[in-house]
Amino acid sequence: MIPNEIRSLVARHARADMRTAIDGVLIVRADRPYPPTPTTYGKVFALIAQGTKRCAVGDRVFDYGPGQYLLTSVELPVTSYFTKASPEAPGLGVGMAMDPALVAEMLLVGKHGGQTDTGPQPGIAVSEASTDLLDAVLRLLRLLDRPADIDALAPLVKREIVWHLITGPQGEVLRQLGLPDSSFSQIAMAVRWIRDHYSERFHVKDLARRAGMSVSAFHRNFLAVTALSPIQFQKQIRLQQARLQLAVDPNDVTGVSQRVGYESPSQFSREYRRQFGTSPSQDGQRLVSANRAPVGDASATHDAG
Repeated sequence: MIPNEIRSLVARHARADMRTAIDGVLIVRADRPYPPTPTTYGKVFALIAQGTKRCAVGDRVFDYGPGQYLLTSVELPVTSYFTKASPEAPGLGVGMAMDPALVAEMLLVGKHGGQTDTGPQPGIAVSEASTDLLDAVLRLLRLLDRPADIDALAPLVKREIVWHLITGPQGEVLRQLGLPDSSFSQIAMAVRWIRDHYSERFHVKDLARRAGMSVSAFHRNFLAVTALSPIQFQKQIRLQQARLQLAVDPNDVTGVSQRVGYESPSQFSREYRRQFGTSPSQDGQRLVSANRAPVGDASATHDAG
């Protein structure tokens, strides 16, 4: 069960930009359920303090509520939203970025560093937080009321949180993040390449060769980690990048479609409508209007889970 003090601290320190005084720690608040929002999760631990949230990637759907956490070990295009939230009982969550170097360090400390590569595990999972993990999160949040202690103590508490995650029920999801030269690390490099070159055409066989895998093994491992094929992954990234650009210039649909890699504006419009439920121009205009309006909460989550 989530301690009341965690809820209180998260509610009190929630800001519109989700940032906190602790590096890599974000807090999210939603005063009502919002429509499903496509976004990108990085490598993150995200704990729900109040409300219920849904996260979908590919054909995997995760629902998690108070005292449960989501853990990701690779950047993923997801659809995420609070399904239960109200002004009286807002959706509340706290997220912490996962540092691969810290994970690798904790693997060595715990003598997990010599484990063999058993193949890539899913890059996302949900689990119940243990009492020890909740206690560590609570002590991290308490530091927000003692800013003078943050630089000295926050790194220590973060190490403890990573340790509890590594040794917890979803530890394999996080442990693979700290294993160099593993099959997971090869897939993670392919994910980064697609994200960095999302507008470029590519052949899966070339990515497979870079990963040192056969095409069939690469497909299988990529799907296991991301729940998407490489082409589906690229399409999700393209559409998300297009949406960011349309929020700035909603009248340049053709230009945006070309910049993100589409050769056919009509195909772009079809896939955009399928993804976001409206045309690129209509969605762009709505996003411009929303950006001009005062921000009342931190409903648009990215890495805060």
